[in-house]
Amino acid sequence: MSNTLTSKTFLAAFGLFAAGLAAQPAAALDEVTYGTNWLAQAEHGGFYQAVADGTYEKYGLKVKVVQGGPQAANRSLLIAGKVDFYMGSPLGELDAVKEGIPLIDVASIFQKDPQVLLAHPDAGVETFADLAKLETIFMGKDGYVTYFEWMKKNFAGFSDGQYKPYTFNPAPFIADKKSAQQGYLTSEPYEIGKQAGWEPKVFLLADNGYNPYSTMITAKTDLVEKKPDLVQRFVDASIEGWYNYLYGDNKAANELIKKDNPEMTDEQIAYSIAKMKEYGILISGDAETKGIGCMTDARYKAFFDEMVKIGVEPADLDYKKAYTTKFVCKGVGMALKK
Repeated sequence: MSNTLTSKTFLAAFGLFAAGLAAQPAAALDEVTYGTNWLAQAEHGGFYQAVADGTYEKYGLKVKVVQGGPQAANRSLLIAGKVDFYMGSPLGELDAVKEGIPLIDVASIFQKDPQVLLAHPDAGVETFADLAKLETIFMGKDGYVTYFEWMKKNFAGFSDGQYKPYTFNPAPFIADKKSAQQGYLTSEPYEIGKQAGWEPKVFLLADNGYNPYSTMITAKTDLVEKKPDLVQRFVDASIEGWYNYLYGDNKAANELIKKDNPEMTDEQIAYSIAKMKEYGILISGDAETKGIGCMTDARYKAFFDEMVKIGVEPADLDYKKAYTTKFVCKGVGMALKK
């Protein structure tokens, strides 16, 4: 009789204990914001994927993706501490070091910058060097003072006389067979194909020697120093998000992209994903064996040296303050690639 009472008492106590555990609130998620550098698109897909499929939550994070755009100032919001991470660029962070702004790259989602130059298919332009034969190259001022300087230093025939401002309207290029135009691998070729009815020749600068990292995860230096665990979790979850976006079910992520940017279409998204895979934008070089997001000292230094060579950065700049490799190249998420 006493044994039965003891068992009943134990079970009742265990039930109360279990009920108490169930009543406890779940561990609070760390709230994190990531600011992109343009309107929502497939090129941001992995971050939206990690929101949509619960990957960030798995890593103890509640993440809000804050899209950029013409009126956005997400880099300034990062500097002001209003967002935690930003889609920066090596040049941006090198300039930050020069200006005494404590920003640091902690991952490079893109191994290749998707910047391209486009030519007419029947203009006799077969190689990157052949672009020097053209009378006009439409490009933005940022490209004019960076990669065009690099082109002039490394290829014969390019000159300032070729430069005309690019106004993000492809019509002047479409109308002028003797011209080239800057673009983004995943957007301008698609739009020109729709408008002109022909596919332009595409020359990826990254495959011709101008090869900065791109689509960074950038943070303030004090966040990296004070909360390295949070940084690591965000980096790892984002990387997993990218593998799942490229090789898994990305429908929910694409719906989030279209919600943020209603002008985005399924056709544009599909085109962008296909081109990112075809050209190895995310998975090439070190990322093939060490995973998406990988950065190396040698690669960062090589780009810095090129910028010194063309006069964009001073030779005595402490470029190592612009990045850290401690959070990447660990093979995170590689098993998700199907």
